Amino acid sequence: MPIPRAVAVVVDGPRVLVIKRFLRRAPGVTCAMCDAAGRQGEPCPGHHYAILPGGHVEDGESPENAAVRELHEETTLTGTIDRLLFTGSHGGRPAFYFLMRDVNGTPLLSGKEATEHGPNNSFELIWATPTEFEQLNLYPAKVHGPLTELLRS
Repeated sequence: MPIPRAVAVVVDGPRVLVIKRFLRRAPGVTCAMCDAAGRQGEPCPGHHYAILPGGHVEDGESPENAAVRELHEETTLTGTIDRLLFTGSHGGRPAFYFLMRDVNGTPLLSGKEATEHGPNNSFELIWATPTEFEQLNLYPAKVHGPLTELLRS
């Protein structure tokens, strides 16, 4: 059974906090994105995309607690759950998207994202508007609609 993903949706007016990524796999290392694009056996050219802060739900942890924990681990921000916005799938795993409230702090890259940050595996926290989702290649694409509705309401 796939491990669920919990996601923290942090809104600032018409913008949402995302992690802008660049990932290039070393030769010989499997790249799921290259495989999905039919590039098996070729060197990974690298992939630009963005995701919302979030990650694995640990054993015995609720998706809500995981979203709060992951937000802090990746961005240093603290907050509480306002409500479940929607559910979906992320890389074949069930995903829970929670709107955050009472968010405190200044977003700073931290945790594994900060220590693994480098030329072939980069992470950058940015605020994005709906008009930027496609250009940023916000993944998964199915979040574009619900996030756009949220930010326009």
